[in-house]
Amino acid sequence: MDFPKLPPHSGSVLSVVDMHTGGEPLRIILSGYPEVKGDTILAKRRYVREHLDHLRKVLMFEPRGHYDMYGALLVRNVSVSVPGYGSITVDISYGGALYAFVSAEKFGLDVSKSKTRDLVDAATAVSDAVKSQVKLYHPVSEDLAFLYGTILTDGKDAYSEEPTANVCVFADAQVDRSPTGSGVTARIALQYHKGLIGLNQTRSFQSGATGSVFTGTAKEETMCGDFKAVVVEVKGHAHYSGVASFTQESDDPLSGGFLLR
Repeated sequence: MDFPKLPPHSGSVLSVVDMHTGGEPLRIILSGYPEVKGDTILAKRRYVREHLDHLRKVLMFEPRGHYDMYGALLVRNVSVSVPGYGSITVDISYGGALYAFVSAEKFGLDVSKSKTRDLVDAATAVSDAVKSQVKLYHPVSEDLAFLYGTILTDGKDAYSEEPTANVCVFADAQVDRSPTGSGVTARIALQYHKGLIGLNQTRSFQSGATGSVFTGTAKEETMCGDFKAVVVEVKGHAHYSGVASFTQESDDPLSGGFLLR
């Protein structure tokens, strides 16, 4: 985004973009804001309130703003040190589970063309880094405050009618064959948070593994604890693949099942 050249001045420069949703104004801070310290969103909020509230007044009060002005300082970006790759910036978003999001290009990979093993290795390295370096928080239940996996994307987060692809590597390095329902929910929430998609806009999400497609739509704003959130509608297709009957014989020592990796 190109900004007009400013005349000579003294002091720091805060770059913002102004938007509105249905007439409700929103000023999003792009650059020039000091580092916000804290391991959680609530800790960052507390730090801003205690140390940087003067900048809120600069941007929200007249003559730059007004009494009903709303501002947003984007922080859900987190930098982690990933062995073999250095410092990597990821987004963390919740859609039924917490995921780390990062473009596969940062690892020299393509979610639709690279070998699955390479994608799994990169995603697992990110998950391990986030789990060891970032304190996660859920406003409703501490039981949900854990990273379920990493979703590598094609980096195409800006709204488009063309599908955006991703691969989800979750739990014990398992690969989702679908675009991942909870992952689509989290990506829509993240894109809405960044102002990249509006309410009732629908995006298509393609699995880099199989090419299958889900759609996601931000339906309405809501609250999750003290956090602004969005209700997301996800759609996809399911198909029958067979019918079976399973039995357990009393003298079968392996009837309970086992796993080999």
